[in-house]
Amino acid sequence: MFNLFVKQLFRTKSRFFNSVQNASIARKSLHTSTSVNIFFEPDEKAGYNKNRKLPSRIELIREGFKELKTEIALWTSEVKERLEIDPVLEFRPGETDVAWRFKDEESLKNWIITSDSDNNEGFSNSSLTINKYGKGVFSGELSTRVPKDGKIKRAGYCNMTTLRARKSFKRESYYNWSNYNTLVMKVKGDGRSYFLNIHTKGYYDIMWFDMFHYVLFTRGGPYWQVTKIPFSKFFLSSKGRIQDKQFPVPLDRITSFGITASDKIDGEFKLEIDYIGLEYDPSHIENFAYEMYEQDQKYIVAT
Repeated sequence: MFNLFVKQLFRTKSRFFNSVQNASIARKSLHTSTSVNIFFEPDEKAGYNKNRKLPSRIELIREGFKELKTEIALWTSEVKERLEIDPVLEFRPGETDVAWRFKDEESLKNWIITSDSDNNEGFSNSSLTINKYGKGVFSGELSTRVPKDGKIKRAGYCNMTTLRARKSFKRESYYNWSNYNTLVMKVKGDGRSYFLNIHTKGYYDIMWFDMFHYVLFTRGGPYWQVTKIPFSKFFLSSKGRIQDKQFPVPLDRITSFGITASDKIDGEFKLEIDYIGLEYDPSHIENFAYEMYEQDQKYIVAT
C-alpha cells in the first residue's frame, strides 16, 4: 500500500513539473517584442544620446557668455510683457496666428532635422532649406532598407522638430495653445502623407514620450494647399505605440511640434512650407473625436 502511494506521488510530481516547464516554454514563445519600461524611464532621450559627443564644461561656459547679451534682452522683454498684461481676448474666425514661418536662414535655427541614418538605424537622409521664394523646403530620400545588425527591424523615417519651448536663460517652458482649436498649414506637397507630431512632455518620466499625431495628406502638383486640422483629431501615442487610453491634447502643455516623413515608400520626398499657424474656429465644437469604451474588469486577465 505504501509503495503504491509513493508511485502515485512521483507520478503527480512529474506531471506538475512537466506542466510548469511547458507553461514556461509557451510564455517565452509569446514574448517576441522588446521589453517596455512602464513605470520607469531611465533616459529622457530613450538612449539616443549615448553615442553623441557632448561639449565640455569650458565650451559650455564660452557659449554661455556669448549668449548672455541675447538672454538678458529676452528676459527684459518677458518682464515688460508681464507688466503690460495685455492678453488677447478676441479671436476672429478665419484669422490665423502664425507660429512658425520660413523667411530666412535665421528661422531654420528653430528646427532640428533627423533621420534614421543619424542614429545608425537606416539609410534615409533629409534637410531643411530656404528656396529662392522664401519658403521652407523639407526634402530628402526615404529608404526602408534595414541595416544588417540583427537589431533593427524597420527603417525609413525623416523628421523635422522644433526646439523645446524655453524662456530666457534656457528655462524650460510650454507653448500655450488653449485659446485655439485648429492647426493651420499652408504647404505644397508631393502626394505623400506626412505625420504631424505634437509633443506634450509631462513632468513625470512616464510622460516624457507622450505625443499626439495626425496625418497630413498632400495633393501634389504645383498648387499650394491650406490645411486646417482640429486638435480634437489628434490621437495619443508613446514611443510609437498608440495608447488604449486616449484623451484630448493638453493645449497648454505643448513642448514642440514636428513633421515626419515615414510612409514606407522608397524614394525622394519634398514638402514646401509657407507657414504653420493656429486658428480659433467657433463652428468647431468637438472636443475629442474618438469614442472610448470602458472594459469590464472581470474580463481582464493578468499576464
